[in-house]
Amino acid sequence: MVISGAMALPVPTTVNDFFEPGTQPGGLVADLVDPDTCANCHAYYDELAAPHDNWRKTMMAQAGRDPIFHAAVSIAEQDAAAAGDTCWRCHSPTGWLRGHVSAPNPTSGEALMYDDFSGVSCSVCHRMVDPVYVEGVSPSADQAILAAISPPALAEPHSGSYVIDPSDVRRGPFNLDEDWAGTIFGQWPGFHQYAQSAFHTSSRLCATCHDVSLPHYTRQPDGSYALNALDTPGPSKHQQFPEQRTYSEWANSLFAVAPVDLGGRFGGAGDGSYSTCQDCHMPTIEGMGCGLADPPMRPNVPRHTFRGANTWVLRAVQSLYESDSGMGEEEAMIASGENAKMLQDASDLELYRVGGSLVARVVNYTGHKLPTGYGEGRRMWVNVKFFGAGDQLIAERGAYDNTEAILVNGGADTKVYEARHGIDEAVAALTGLTAGPQFHLALVNKKYKDNRIPPMGFTLAAFDAVGAAPVPSDTYADGQYWDDTAYPIPAGAVRAEVRVYHQVTTREYIEFLRDTDATPRLSNLPPVPEIYDPMVTDTSGKLAYKLWEAFGKSEPTEMDAGDIALGCLADFDQNGTIEVADLFGFLDAWFAAFGMSGGTFPADADGDGSVSVSDLFQYLDAWFAGFGGPCP
Repeated sequence: MVISGAMALPVPTTVNDFFEPGTQPGGLVADLVDPDTCANCHAYYDELAAPHDNWRKTMMAQAGRDPIFHAAVSIAEQDAAAAGDTCWRCHSPTGWLRGHVSAPNPTSGEALMYDDFSGVSCSVCHRMVDPVYVEGVSPSADQAILAAISPPALAEPHSGSYVIDPSDVRRGPFNLDEDWAGTIFGQWPGFHQYAQSAFHTSSRLCATCHDVSLPHYTRQPDGSYALNALDTPGPSKHQQFPEQRTYSEWANSLFAVAPVDLGGRFGGAGDGSYSTCQDCHMPTIEGMGCGLADPPMRPNVPRHTFRGANTWVLRAVQSLYESDSGMGEEEAMIASGENAKMLQDASDLELYRVGGSLVARVVNYTGHKLPTGYGEGRRMWVNVKFFGAGDQLIAERGAYDNTEAILVNGGADTKVYEARHGIDEAVAALTGLTAGPQFHLALVNKKYKDNRIPPMGFTLAAFDAVGAAPVPSDTYADGQYWDDTAYPIPAGAVRAEVRVYHQVTTREYIEFLRDTDATPRLSNLPPVPEIYDPMVTDTSGKLAYKLWEAFGKSEPTEMDAGDIALGCLADFDQNGTIEVADLFGFLDAWFAAFGMSGGTFPADADGDGSVSVSDLFQYLDAWFAGFGGPCP
């Protein structure tokens, strides 16, 4: 169909617009197993190694109960009919595969049942089939499973385009027959069918839900994205609008080429090097995979902690769902703390004085952008405090007001790392919304900003090909996995304290959810506890806002911290004494950079980002005033 003129929201999309190949609702012979069944053998025996004990305290387990997600999917349904089909694919694979969000049921999630809300459960991941069959590597049964998928499964999975073994054959990286040969059983006891699967140690498995696309848009030759003819399946993955590209970022990083030695910063029982998603997010330890009598002891049991960046929603889920979530209040706190630790491991901060500026360098040690993933409401920023004599605070950049939960001045005086998506003029004309950055997840078709720090091995060409290029495109040079921000040093400053913060949910985003969600909360969700005042939580957006308030307004997490003595301008070589060598060093730098601007230059004495005559005079004044002595 030809689309022209304005249309009222929701955009009249259909389930066909969100179709992705793979196993479809009703395509299983054996139902997916409730995770409580798995707990009978995989829980309650070792709090560090037991898979179920770790999994239930993660956002993977609580993906179907996430109150922020409930608000976001509700608004997505208001904006584009049937958009919930894409959302629930990854947040409730069990419910989606059972047909509880497909016709005749609504895509809103209203027909989901009790264990459908158990997120990305054991049975979902451990029945996933590699969509690329490899002779001698893939389980032999996979060839027939894949042959029965029509249209064919995607070689590059994304957006919940999973293939699930139709029978209850549980897959993982270990050969259970070999493992159990040395136990009292003498062989695998056969408690369930199993198949050894290399796919479960591959980052490609994670791509299934950690590359997310909007299939109702197609990339145009000029790089823009246009709405497809409606009621039509979308194009191939990298021609769809890239809502998230965490896997693709990794696939085009140094980590995808070979393990990178990071000195063990993310833990694990290996040699301190990391390559796959699992290496960092499921670090291995020595332990048992199950709690039966005399199970095999393994040196490399993957911890099912799935550590990430979310530092407050687990506590909110626990308070809403109590026993249903499987978490106690203390467990939710501990799991949130592990995620905070993951953020602290993700980067390093380096500080330098360059001319009249303090330079803060943030180095990305992850295998993807920093931050990555779901972009709405997530950000990092740099906070700088300058102190003068007597340790008096004389200036601050990137200040955060904890009471109001806002960045002072909107963060205009510092570097804020974030992705801001929105709609272009064409979609604005169709929907009646304003062109520009927007939080309307199902409608966005343009990247207005993406200055998140790339990983090692970044090249613009490779990232552009998969829809992950920075915006503006010249933000980072090929190979750059760090970012520098220069802060002019105010007069009288003798030292600075610098912090890097991460925030999961901004005030701007949570207020959007509160004010935009106009759909009553799903009736199949548990009642709202009285403490959150049910009279003002009739929508998921209002409830999300109440929870955000109750759990610290998404208090920023400190990722990195550093202090630096600033010395003085005249001491060009920063050796503590003002000498002739300092003058000649400055003059060399000044002549080399004279007339340059838009960067960080050692001869930029006044810290304005350019090298001019004023820098020479300012430096000479400082040098003559201090020559022969120490920095004041």
